[in-house]
Amino acid sequence: MQLLPMLADFEVPDGRNPRDLWFEDSELMKKVLAGNIDNTKILVAANTADNAIAIAMYTIKPELLSHLPSAHLEAIAVHPDHTRNGIAKKLIDACSNDARQHGATSMSLHVFSNNTRARSLYEQCGFDEEIIRCYKTL
Repeated sequence: MQLLPMLADFEVPDGRNPRDLWFEDSELMKKVLAGNIDNTKILVAANTADNAIAIAMYTIKPELLSHLPSAHLEAIAVHPDHTRNGIAKKLIDACSNDARQHGATSMSLHVFSNNTRARSLYEQCGFDEEIIRCYKTL
């Protein structure tokens, strides 16, 4: 749970509250850990002292356009002391493999356009940027 604020570890767009980038994920995680949700999985990377150094959470649900079973990467967060060492890529690969074993045929995620570090990681993991979401404050 303590790693989730890392989801806002980039220059959050004006008008956005950094807490909003991870709070709903923390609520989802609480429901999963309480056993109240079956279609969402949490994977944890730990160091040799058994401390969580990274987490990933995905949900299997119908894909937006094809409606086939798909995994949606809800969150991936890495402790600042362990970034840039391949853990995030390994967690994404583990999520992909696990989701495939649970019937998913694809994986999606959301990322802010100015989160270049995350977008680079996702590109390295084989994700295509296919839909652009536009937003305007009223």
